[in-house]
Amino acid sequence: MLDLTTHDHAIREIRLARPPVNALNLELLRALRKAIDGSIREGVRGIVLSGAQGLFSAGVDVPALLQRDRQGVLEYWREFFALCGDLARAPIPLVAAITGHSPAGGAVLALFCDYRVMAEGPYRIGLNEVQVGLIVPEAIQLALRRVVGAYRAERLLVSGAMIDSAEALACGFVDELTGVDQVTTRALHWLGELLALPSHAMLTTRRLARADLAGAYADVDALPLDDFVEAFFHPETQAVLQQLVASLKAKK
Repeated sequence: MLDLTTHDHAIREIRLARPPVNALNLELLRALRKAIDGSIREGVRGIVLSGAQGLFSAGVDVPALLQRDRQGVLEYWREFFALCGDLARAPIPLVAAITGHSPAGGAVLALFCDYRVMAEGPYRIGLNEVQVGLIVPEAIQLALRRVVGAYRAERLLVSGAMIDSAEALACGFVDELTGVDQVTTRALHWLGELLALPSHAMLTTRRLARADLAGAYADVDALPLDDFVEAFFHPETQAVLQQLVASLKAKK
């Protein structure tokens, strides 16, 4: 499900490798948490999170999630938010190498990184949860607001907009665009330059700058997960998600 590569400057690349679309099921969430924790414990100085060319991650594995009962859905979302917490509180810098399309959960993972390099071209990114009947909880909205600002975040979130890479760069959703085959290379380059700075000063300043994000995830169990699960089982949400799965099956 993951390919791990250690590069120069003790940078660990964690590449999503769950074909065909790197959908985030429970097993992949757990594998990501284990890989991030293991990398930090091994003394890695920075992490690049990447995907396949043309597709970073399609987000939540909706077909798998719809097959779970209420307790199973709660277990899934707790793991998802725990992964967000791991990224928010990571003591080392992280870069998202957005190698293609990145809707919903894929975009969320990227937002929790320090820097985002995206493939230029016909690739889209966004928190399109509303379009598929899901709410975007405050803890996720915070991550987008601190990147693009409050007004722009509201417009993107309420409409569930998926924007192309050029618009994502223009509004600050991503920091840099490059050719699809150079995304990871540029992510590694940016991280290498950051790690060349005086370590104590850089890491301490980074920790202060990200204190709001880390604080929001200080206790994952304090997040309103039960309310989020209730919203997932709302009849309208279930109907829209079932329609989505049906349309995905029809395309195969």
